[in-house]
Amino acid sequence: MEENSYIKRQRLYKGIMLVLLTAFITFILTSIFVSNQLGNNATSNNSLTSIFQNITGSSELQKSLETIEKLVKDKYLNEIDEKKAIEGAIEGYVASLGDSYTEYIPSDEMEDYTQAIMGNYVGIGIYMTINTEKNLIQVIAPIRESPAEEAGIKSGDFITKINGVSYTGDELTQASNIIKGEEGTKVTLEILRGEQTLTLEVERRNINTNPVYSDIVDGDIGYLGISSFDEGVAEDFKNKFLSLKEQGIKSLIIDLRDNGGGIVEEATQIIDYIVPKGKEILITVDKDKNEEITKAEEDVLIDMPIVVLVNASSASASEIVAGALKDLDEATIVGSKTYGKGVIQEFLSLSNGGGLKITIEEYYTPNRTKINGVGITPDVEVELETSVTGLPTDAKDTQLNKAKEILHQQ
Repeated sequence: MEENSYIKRQRLYKGIMLVLLTAFITFILTSIFVSNQLGNNATSNNSLTSIFQNITGSSELQKSLETIEKLVKDKYLNEIDEKKAIEGAIEGYVASLGDSYTEYIPSDEMEDYTQAIMGNYVGIGIYMTINTEKNLIQVIAPIRESPAEEAGIKSGDFITKINGVSYTGDELTQASNIIKGEEGTKVTLEILRGEQTLTLEVERRNINTNPVYSDIVDGDIGYLGISSFDEGVAEDFKNKFLSLKEQGIKSLIIDLRDNGGGIVEEATQIIDYIVPKGKEILITVDKDKNEEITKAEEDVLIDMPIVVLVNASSASASEIVAGALKDLDEATIVGSKTYGKGVIQEFLSLSNGGGLKITIEEYYTPNRTKINGVGITPDVEVELETSVTGLPTDAKDTQLNKAKEILHQQ
């Protein structure tokens, strides 16, 4: 049907960042929900129970909703906001899955959400996630040259208060919405860093993630830092590599530290530039144990020694790149153990204007190494000995220095 074709065209995400979100149901259920229930005034049966009426006939879920709806309509003193009730039912169903990577996005939040996916939005420029152990909001990384970075926010910081109001990890979405705002306004964050509590005022600005940063270090070593796998990153990566190659580089550092992930297809395209055609680069497995194997499809573009830098905040699509290049002996992985997010999300646009980001697959490296909850151990483990800027010119960056040392020996 037309709406299903539209949904497939909207598969913007198979990976992420995200790092930031929580989820709904299966693709079949979503298709039914989109096509039959969320059209703009497509049906007069706009009740709470109608949103689930086509799931499984008289399911326990439907019976429970019917009972609650009848009791509320019969006895509740005040007026009922049907739209709010429906949104609440959907969000509650999704939250009950307990999956921190899947989320229903209401229609009034979709514009900001899709802008963030495309790499442009108004905010302070940070990637955040839920720290499940502490139930706190944790910073994965500030975007390079963003207001957050300028204000001194660092990877690993916990955001405990926004404008004086406390937020837990379960309230990540609400917190994210509060942090965003009109360009030129400011937001006050209370930051927990170790035993230290900081209060930082950060200006909201239009954020362009500019996720690929290039430079040349030590005369002939190319440096490409990728902060996230947003739309168009692979092409940008390719163009910047070709520019570095014209300048005579002999080897390459790919810096994926603090990269929380993004669009899987962007990550696999970058692998394709490095791995010989026909090689397996990614294995995904769905809920029915069906496997899909992604292979390199293009001739090798980057044929030189490579070091990939990773750390504990390298997640999802970053781990796909590091895992494939490690298994296929196409790069030396340097740094510290990665985050361990080995599941893939799909983004679906719904006809009510909302969206659904849902975990649909688990992925494995070419050697069928499990990533989820495990992470990738580097070939050469190097911990940072001091705080660094993240720039390729930082002489105190022990991980970067080890990468340069390895490449000079090849």
